[in-house]
Amino acid sequence: VQLQASGGGLVQAGGSLRLSCAASGRTLISYVMGWFRQAPGKEREFVAGINWSGSRSTYADSVKSRFTISRDNAKNTALQMNSLKPEDTAVYYCAAVRSTTIVTVTVGYDYWGQGTQVTVSS
Repeated sequence: VQLQASGGGLVQAGGSLRLSCAASGRTLISYVMGWFRQAPGKEREFVAGINWSGSRSTYADSVKSRFTISRDNAKNTALQMNSLKPEDTAVYYCAAVRSTTIVTVTVGYDYWGQGTQVTVSS
């Protein structure tokens, strides 16, 4: 599975961005999809995850009610980010793992995209 993340950019605080993750090589049926982020000098952290059917999702407390993860079950996953804050600035990564439960730790994922930069100015 190859993952390609896109959609990052520079936005003012309070603005919105939509990140996309496109998979190639195979469809992502039976795969949990996750979004992580890594700010300079910090460890990579979980942001959001969605199960294979799209029926369940989970979020980090810091992004609840602002971010929404979605998928089309085949090859595409998205992260809608609203009410962005400067502390959301980071490189965002999508990831995939074949699992029946949503995984929230980096070591649990088998496939990673290359990352897309999100910068939120104050």
